Amino acid sequence: MVAAAISILLLNQSPNGSEELKETLVGDLLLVQKPEQVFRPFALYLAIGVVHFIFREKFLMITFEPERALAEKQSVRGWDFLFYALFGVVVTSFVQIGGVLMIFSYLIVPAVCANFLAESLRGRLAIGLLVAMVASVAGLYASFEFNWPTGAAVICALGAALLLTAGAAQWLRKY
Repeated sequence: MVAAAISILLLNQSPNGSEELKETLVGDLLLVQKPEQVFRPFALYLAIGVVHFIFREKFLMITFEPERALAEKQSVRGWDFLFYALFGVVVTSFVQIGGVLMIFSYLIVPAVCANFLAESLRGRLAIGLLVAMVASVAGLYASFEFNWPTGAAVICALGAALLLTAGAAQWLRKY
């Protein structure tokens, strides 16, 4: 929090500080100008996805069955470190494109929506992916149609998806 406050104070001294702050928080997907700005993160995320796929059993074991992992002499702290190091790479690389609010919206909202509607891990992954895709398309469409900032429109679409999913989950529990 203190680092964020210091950043705001420093940006306040810059002539373009308010724009820089807005870009840091919300991002602007439409300012991506070079193909490398898309393909480099794509290659990075693909590589991280491959690592997660290869070691998915280890990651799942330390997450859902830590006692078993310890009994099998797995390095829980080592696998935890690898997971969070990869997580950190994804977050810091995407913040440059999408902004802080967008990345945390993508990290939290689809997962919460999936938890409302599914019990199995596979179901949660499918629902989370679907929510993220539908909200992204809706946010991009709203941004285009209403001339809204892209990042803010996508974040609001994710928020709307969360509210709709929470309502649907509550309705489904009644019936």
